[in-house]
Amino acid sequence: MLVDIFSSFDDNNQVFMSMYTLMWIFSLMIMLAFSTTYWALHPRHTILLKMFKNTLSSEISRSFGLNTAGFINILSALFLFLILMNLSGLIPYVFSPTSHLSISLSLGMPLWLSLIISAIFFNPSSVIASLLPMGAPATLSPFLVIIETISILVRPITLSVRLMANMSAGHIVLTLIGNYLTSSIMTTSIMSIAVLMSIQILYTIFEFGISMIQAYIFCLLITLYSDEHPH
Repeated sequence: MLVDIFSSFDDNNQVFMSMYTLMWIFSLMIMLAFSTTYWALHPRHTILLKMFKNTLSSEISRSFGLNTAGFINILSALFLFLILMNLSGLIPYVFSPTSHLSISLSLGMPLWLSLIISAIFFNPSSVIASLLPMGAPATLSPFLVIIETISILVRPITLSVRLMANMSAGHIVLTLIGNYLTSSIMTTSIMSIAVLMSIQILYTIFEFGISMIQAYIFCLLITLYSDEHPH
């Protein structure tokens, strides 16, 4: 039994699918979906996979991530994985993994860190030079280096908090509207119930769009971070 609306973000509650079960299922689904491109007969859902890959490849082609081998495949799989996890939170009694900071941080941190480590091993002098903007005054150089270093280090945190906050806020609003609608069915008029039902339906549709947009923004920001990779 849930004590309050924030208890829905506790994966230890009795929900239909826990966080770890969902992540294993979605991971196996993504691996199976991407491995079907090597089959003799291509299934129909490969058209859907090509749509995701074409969407991200159009963004990656504008950045230096195009020169990173396998970058498109990784982000395409991550994009589809995030969409599945975000949309799963809209199903009743299904736990939403992306509403936890530990999950979003475990997805953003390795990709950000891999770009940093790859850039350092590929061209360390270019990485150090990028910490100081061109034409900066000599007196401000130490402060600019510190500020740029801090901005790079907080990227995985801001990337993860953005995804977690948007998904959590949407689920909290849906829960509040649903609780108020349930309690007002026997006490208010039919007009009020119709208005609340319309708001609930429209906001659910809005959350579907938010779930897909947040997955796209998450992958797009990682793509933008690859612009600083030496090419």
